[in-house]
Amino acid sequence: MDITPDSFSNDTELDAIVEEACDLMESIYSEGDYPKLMVKRSWSEHNPIITGEIAVPSAYRWYLKRELRRLLTKKAELRIFPSRPRVQLNDPLLFESADEDEWDITQKKLFLFTPERIDISLNRLEHYTGTRPEDFQRYILFTNYDMHVEVFHNLYPDCVKPARAVQMPAYHHKLPDNKGFTLVNIGVGPSNAKTISDHVAVLRPDAMVMVGHCGGLRNHQEIGDFVLATGFMRADGILDELLPLNIPITPNHMLNVFLKEILDKNSLKYRLGTVYTTANRNWEFMMKRTVQDIHVSRSVAIDMESATVATNGYRYRVPFATLLCVSDKPLHGKPKLSGAAQSFYEKSKEMHLRIVIDALEMSKKQNPEGLPNASIRAVNEPLMGGPG
Repeated sequence: MDITPDSFSNDTELDAIVEEACDLMESIYSEGDYPKLMVKRSWSEHNPIITGEIAVPSAYRWYLKRELRRLLTKKAELRIFPSRPRVQLNDPLLFESADEDEWDITQKKLFLFTPERIDISLNRLEHYTGTRPEDFQRYILFTNYDMHVEVFHNLYPDCVKPARAVQMPAYHHKLPDNKGFTLVNIGVGPSNAKTISDHVAVLRPDAMVMVGHCGGLRNHQEIGDFVLATGFMRADGILDELLPLNIPITPNHMLNVFLKEILDKNSLKYRLGTVYTTANRNWEFMMKRTVQDIHVSRSVAIDMESATVATNGYRYRVPFATLLCVSDKPLHGKPKLSGAAQSFYEKSKEMHLRIVIDALEMSKKQNPEGLPNASIRAVNEPLMGGPG
């Protein structure tokens, strides 16, 4: 299929051509080949022609439609055709082609991920979450509490649910063009946070938000106060070899603005500041060394997932934010104990989730085609990289 600027004369015809292009890519994939897309950009002096292969195009059709439409609006020429037979998921060659250490950062790419990486990630995503990749929405919330799942069910009783018991169950409030919300209960710890964000990133979501609890580290915080992260102390260690610690990781500014606006609108008490993420749930048993890092970093809260999700958001160019709620104050004689924790959970669970959903609704209205992400884009950014 060849598409030129002469192939359409109005928006209706453009939309029809984009739909046809997506249908063709899905057909090529279902028949056993990777679809290949060639983009010719007459305005580019150094990289006028860029090609790329994809897998499972049905899982992020909304994203392909948006990106193809943008390219065609700019008068690019497109060609779609079968590339090569799909590598089977049990083929030893699969992981050789999915190895991120082999990425050529000097070569302009069309897509961030290889088709082999897309295939294995989406297969694992379905395995871990119990739902199809096609069910995932553009706005993804991560939690590690069943109570947030309960609130999500109450808000969206018709949401798609896992068909079986799984490690990280996902729930999807589906809207046209995938503009709904997905909630994933990722469990506890940075390993789970890395695993889920590794795979979710393949779907190119418009936002990832960590909705978790934390230990408050400042005198004037109280149980139930919120923490809106403005930075992260990466003490989890799980991505240190993949992204150097000296690279600053900050949440999406506009997401934070929307979250702050909702917090202020509801007259809720919160702190802005650095979140310290650790891999050691029992860090209090080696408190001196941890407290020293907390003081040096000026951290206002401690948790086990936020920095991990944020770092993968940075790596994979997905806008991210973190809103935590203080469940205990370990440095001030208020550790997380079972009875008090249950009382706190009941009081905070609905408000916490509603704040994030309301903020994302604001984002959707002001940025219907995705949040600007220039702060996490590279000079060698893939052509299909989302809003700039």
